[in-house]
Amino acid sequence: MVTQKKITVFHRFLHWIMALAMSILFITGFLRMYWMNKKHVIAIIESKTLTSPITDEQMSDIAKAIRAPMWEWHVIFSYVMIIAFIIRIVYMVAKGIRFPNPFNSALTLKDRLQGFTYIYFYVFVFISAATGVCIEKGFFTQWKEGIETIHKLGIYWFPIFILLHIIGIVAAEYSNKKGIVSKMIGGD
Repeated sequence: MVTQKKITVFHRFLHWIMALAMSILFITGFLRMYWMNKKHVIAIIESKTLTSPITDEQMSDIAKAIRAPMWEWHVIFSYVMIIAFIIRIVYMVAKGIRFPNPFNSALTLKDRLQGFTYIYFYVFVFISAATGVCIEKGFFTQWKEGIETIHKLGIYWFPIFILLHIIGIVAAEYSNKKGIVSKMIGGD
């Protein structure tokens, strides 16, 4: 957890908003890339319309229409995540909240790992947000394919972050930060 005296309601609110947004972004991204992949949906439509075939363009339009609500959720929660992320950064700077410096060899291994986890989180949220904005707004179209590839890698960094987060929570509960879970849920 971030080094601070008290976990405020606002800090907890931002934490849980970001957790919700990240979860929805992960689920909608995963579905779009795998189970609801455009080619997969088109193949299903094609297999179900063998007796009365339709054009490739019609199948593509149907696939897009099926996936559209899911994509809308992804876009909406990307804005929620970006806004919450910016507010969290501003809040941390304004309150003087710091996480452990992972490059400080005087710190314990646990504190250094905690610092690296925060850096991991902030860097990858920034990268996902920046690439998402580039895709949505059509920035840097000459690098569109590379930007999309980087953005899609979020499907892999999110589970890694969740695993690191859970390990950190367990480590905190067995150290001098006992009760961190109940503080993050119900406050001090």
